[in-house]
Amino acid sequence: MSGPDAGTLLAAEELLVGYAADPVAPPVDLALRPGRALGLVGANGAGKSTLLQTLTGLLAPLGGEVRFAGRPVDERSADFRREVACVLDEEAFFPSLTGREHLLLIARGHGVRDAGAAVDAEVAAFGLEERVDALPFQLSSGQRRRLALAAAFVRPARMVVLDEPERRLDAGMRARLAQRLAARRDVGVAVLFACHDAEVLRALADEVLLIGDEACTLLEPAAAADALPGL
Repeated sequence: MSGPDAGTLLAAEELLVGYAADPVAPPVDLALRPGRALGLVGANGAGKSTLLQTLTGLLAPLGGEVRFAGRPVDERSADFRREVACVLDEEAFFPSLTGREHLLLIARGHGVRDAGAAVDAEVAAFGLEERVDALPFQLSSGQRRRLALAAAFVRPARMVVLDEPERRLDAGMRARLAQRLAARRDVGVAVLFACHDAEVLRALADEVLLIGDEACTLLEPAAAADALPGL
């Protein structure tokens, strides 16, 4: 992975992440370009989720900097929220809206033409036809996960950020999700994701960053997938 340049969409330099004054991972350098997918792997507690939250502006860095499209990341910025779709550790839904209403609100808010058809397509893709008119609290954890993923797909974005997108999905859904994310990558969307699934890594990642105790190491996807059972 080359360093930041004019074509880099997301860049971090000597980025230190953690809580209060306590880092949870070694300093991170990364440069993600449009049309590329970067996977993050590491042991439980290595700091993958904390890194994703910092890269998307939900946590302030302890040191270093992170920039998106050449500007400091600011999750409060309407431009940033419009250009970045996230599915992180906790799914956030409007409690009084059904799943379908939630997806329609997101699609229309992002200017999707024929939002109804776009929502129907994502509902079918994620197998939610029988439950999409329920309120979020009435859904199982797996259904809520699929609804959150549908919300990321129903809208346009320059970058998609996902924390273990394979979590709570069956093998067939995981494979289809990896294929769909790869298709987004192939038309120029940047994809950043933490992962514990070897097949998803092989199908999607162009490069993989291993977050270790002492350093972060760039790996080829095949090598990272082979290393997963030991993490």
